[in-house]
Amino acid sequence: MNVKQASAFKLRLLPVFICIVFLHAFAFGQSEIEGKLDSMISTVFADGIGPGGVVLVSKSGQPIYHKAFGKSNVELGTDMITSNVFQIGSMTKQFTAVAIVLLEEAEKLAFTDPVSKYLPDYPNGEHITIHHLLTHTSGIKDFTKMKVINEIATKNLSPAELVDVFKNEPVNFVPGEKFEYNNSGYVLLGHLVEVISGQTYETFIQSQIFEKLGMSHSFYASDEKIIPLRAYGYHQRDDQYRNKRVISYAIPFASGSLMSTSSDLNKWQMALKSPGFLKAESLQKVFGKSKLNDGTPLPYGYGWHLREYDGVPSFEHGGSIFGYKSMAVYLPLIDIYIVGLSNCDCNSPTKLIADIADFFRTQITN
Repeated sequence: MNVKQASAFKLRLLPVFICIVFLHAFAFGQSEIEGKLDSMISTVFADGIGPGGVVLVSKSGQPIYHKAFGKSNVELGTDMITSNVFQIGSMTKQFTAVAIVLLEEAEKLAFTDPVSKYLPDYPNGEHITIHHLLTHTSGIKDFTKMKVINEIATKNLSPAELVDVFKNEPVNFVPGEKFEYNNSGYVLLGHLVEVISGQTYETFIQSQIFEKLGMSHSFYASDEKIIPLRAYGYHQRDDQYRNKRVISYAIPFASGSLMSTSSDLNKWQMALKSPGFLKAESLQKVFGKSKLNDGTPLPYGYGWHLREYDGVPSFEHGGSIFGYKSMAVYLPLIDIYIVGLSNCDCNSPTKLIADIADFFRTQITN
C-alpha cells in the first residue's frame, strides 16, 4: 500500500499481510506495551487525587490498552472508570461532517452546493460552498474569536440566531484561498443539517449515527440532564481545582457540543473503516486531500486533520471545551486507533496521544 492510497482511504480494510508484518515486527509484547504506556501516561495524570482521564488504544478495533486515571468527581472522590462519559469538544466536527456526508449520500445536497441554495439571505453565500465549510476554507469570521462570545456564552440561541452573530462580519479571505480553522463553519453546517433534514441537529446525530452504530453512551451535551457515568469537568486556577464554567451548549453547537466515551469512539472509528456505514467514494472525500484555489493540498479532510510523519499517514483531531480536553489519532497503515479523554482542561492529552502514536508509528518506520 502506498501513502497516497492510504491517505485517500481507498483501501477500507487493511491487507492481511500488513497486519502480519506489523505483529511480527513489533518489538514489544503486551506487558511491555502496557508498561511503556503506563509510564508515558503517568506524566499527565500524575497525582491520582485530582481530575484524570481515560486512554484507549485499539488494534483492528480490539482494545490492547484501556485504562482510567484520577477522579471522575473530585468532590465525591469518585475514581475514574473506562466507561465514564466526557465532553469531546471539537471532535464533534467529525460527526457534523459525516452528518453532511450522509445527507449527500441520500442526494439531499451536494458538496459543491453554495450556502445560498439553502440560506438565500446569507451574505456572500453564493460563493461559499459546503465543501468550503467542511474544509475550513470559507473565509467567514470565527465567532469564538469575536468579543461577543462572552456575551452569548450562556444564552440558548437557536442555530439561526447563532449564525446571525457572525454572518454579517467581513470575510477574512476569498473562499478557497487559504485554510483557517473555523468554528463558525461547522456551526453553519449544523444549521444546514437542520434546514435540509427537517430534524434538529441533536436528533439527526442521535438517530443517524449514535443509534445506528450502537453508541449508547454518546449524547448532545447537557448540564441539566442526568448523564449516567458523567465525568465532571474542572479547571485549575492558582493550583486549585474548580468546577468548570457553565455555558449554553447551543453556542458550541455542531462545532463542539457532543459527549462520548472511549469505547463509543472506538465503535465510531471501526464504523468508518468497515463496509456499510459510508460508501467508499464518501470515505475518499472525508479522508482525501483536496486543494486550495492555487492548487496547494489541504491539511484537512472533512472533519479530520490529515498529517504524515516520515511518510506514514495519520488522521487526527482534538477537542477543548470548558472543563474537558480530548484527542484521537488513527494510523491507517497499522490500523491503530488511540484516544485520550480528560475531565480537566488543565490536563491536555494532545501531546500524550501524539507520543503514543509515535511509539506505535516507529514500528513501521524503523
